[in-house]
Amino acid sequence: MEPVQEKFFLGRQPILDRNQEIIGYELLFRAAERNMAEFESHSVACTSVIASALASFGIEEVLGGKLGFINIPLDVLLSEMLQVLPTDKTVLELLEMIELNEQVVERCRELKEMGFQLALDDHEYNEDSLDIYAVVDIVKIDILLTGMDQLPEVVKALRRTPVTLLAEKVETIEQFEICFKLGFDLFQGYFFQRPVVLNKKRIDVSGVAMLRLLQQLTMDAPLNEIEQTFKENPSLSYNLLRLVNSVAMGVREKISTLRHAILMLGVDNLRRWTQLSLFSSSDSRGINNPLLEMAAVRGRLMEILVKPTKGKSGSNEASDAAFMTGILSLLEVLFETPMLDIISGLNLSDEVSSALLYRNGRLGTLLTLAEKLEVTDFDAVLPLLDECRVSLDQLLSAQLEAFNWRASIAV
Repeated sequence: MEPVQEKFFLGRQPILDRNQEIIGYELLFRAAERNMAEFESHSVACTSVIASALASFGIEEVLGGKLGFINIPLDVLLSEMLQVLPTDKTVLELLEMIELNEQVVERCRELKEMGFQLALDDHEYNEDSLDIYAVVDIVKIDILLTGMDQLPEVVKALRRTPVTLLAEKVETIEQFEICFKLGFDLFQGYFFQRPVVLNKKRIDVSGVAMLRLLQQLTMDAPLNEIEQTFKENPSLSYNLLRLVNSVAMGVREKISTLRHAILMLGVDNLRRWTQLSLFSSSDSRGINNPLLEMAAVRGRLMEILVKPTKGKSGSNEASDAAFMTGILSLLEVLFETPMLDIISGLNLSDEVSSALLYRNGRLGTLLTLAEKLEVTDFDAVLPLLDECRVSLDQLLSAQLEAFNWRASIAV
């Protein structure tokens, strides 16, 4: 029987280490044209999803060099299908309904010898599971299901085993701090996108310089003003020269002045770099900053969705505005400063400002679509597609292109 060709939404939930740097993603797939909660068997659903979705998306492109955590039911665990996955980039998550018997433990030993890492998903500690603890690498604890009061006891018991502990469903900074103090090694959830309070934290010098530079580029300021901003900020100048050398690889011409570097790079490239660099200038995590990752993919996704195609009206100005909206939408979290204060000096168009402040207009709806896709709220995605006048095929293609683009750039 021919397999049914379905389209799948792809979700990536970031997994962070104790430095809040991304080390991997849990990959979540869902049939886009029906509710996956209606399937009769975890095994049938998972098998079709892995076979179809991984072939469609390409796991290397999606992960961008990070680890991929994939949910595995018993039938798939015991099958040869797993051998199509890249062993060095895949963490196999044994679903919680799998009975951890002798057969499963032995199969896990075989998979470990192949090079896979193994994790227990939504696991509850059991003294009778010592054999599996000696084999798996990671134990994932759902902190909401376990209860914050019970966590210390669970962590204490598991610390007697060689496993790495991952706290799952960490949604607030307070929860992260509790889990951090308890000794969890890895964290999954969107706590990094939710500051404790918007307290008008003072933006540091490099952040102020970046915002000033972005304002100048947005307003088409004279070249001498842009050059002066670089002269006043040596770290910006250093990063500019690094960027020119990276973008202009193969160019034999030597850079003689800052003005020369700006002209070589071009205003459009400089604006893009400035938007992305805001996330690394104020954060020591650099390219592994989860906010940078999210902002880059969000901006690129929105840009692609409004970019004019053959037979459609549109402009590069519209796609530039979409990219900027996506990038700027996370600065409120990065700087813990109200969005109104951040954009007040940037002279943005009414369309971009309205999208950032109120999620109004087409850009506002596109921004909402990108946000819902990021947090794998697939139920909200389909109606938003209609509002944005974007087809499912366009969204899935744009998402993969955005992942590919993010993996190819360095800030």
